[in-house]
Amino acid sequence: MGQSSGRKAIFITGAASGMGLETARLFRENGWFVGGYDVNAEGLQRLEAELGADNCIVRRLDVTSRDDYRAALAEFGAATGGHMDVLFNNAGIGRGGPFADQPWEDVMAVVQTNLVGVLIGIHEGIGLLKATPGSLCFTTSSSSATYGMPGIAVYSATKHAVKGLSEALAVEFKAYGVRVADVLPGLIDTPILPPGAAANAPKEGMFRAIAPVEVAKVVWRAYHEDKLHWYVPPEIYDLDKAATLAPEQTRDQMAAGSLFHSLNEAGAQAGD
Repeated sequence: MGQSSGRKAIFITGAASGMGLETARLFRENGWFVGGYDVNAEGLQRLEAELGADNCIVRRLDVTSRDDYRAALAEFGAATGGHMDVLFNNAGIGRGGPFADQPWEDVMAVVQTNLVGVLIGIHEGIGLLKATPGSLCFTTSSSSATYGMPGIAVYSATKHAVKGLSEALAVEFKAYGVRVADVLPGLIDTPILPPGAAANAPKEGMFRAIAPVEVAKVVWRAYHEDKLHWYVPPEIYDLDKAATLAPEQTRDQMAAGSLFHSLNEAGAQAGD
């Protein structure tokens, strides 16, 4: 187990692959101490070998378990002298299909990981964040939080919840000097995507395939800038604005297939 030895420290869930892995790499390159957490133990071993055991602490973590999360945070706090500059709530799963046909077990698995896991992480981690001047609570939302996406209704609902939670806590946590922000990624080329989704994605536009390192760069910028919602790519903001101003039009476009077709072609599920 490494020790931060005065370095800034980031706690990352879903760190064994995709956006979490790229974020761990980027922050380590910039001299930070990294806490990497995931259910993928083999991936964490590879992460530790890559970053160097002195530069990180890795641990298998089930974000849906409050006891497991408490243990992980206690170990992290012991390694950092009780501080946490960034909490990156990134772990998530995607299970799609028509809602009426979706197994209830899949519905609850998505809710438990994508929403309850975030709630646990922030609720248990706020002590370390409050103890760290200038700290940031950062969470992965999704482009599907701009408007409810058919085919991934429950996933979309959890990401809407994450976005709303970030907005509320951004106000509440000001009293503690803790900043709050989130990222709304579009189609990110990560293991959560169905096979071939990235290759079949549009080459241009808001639902083009984006490398996960672009999200890592946003996490880095979010620590250094005061912005609430980050869109990757930036054009996702246009969808968010349109869905807010004209929800019925967005609904009708999706029902007609003109908007949803591009999402469906790309595999529909983005991020994490």
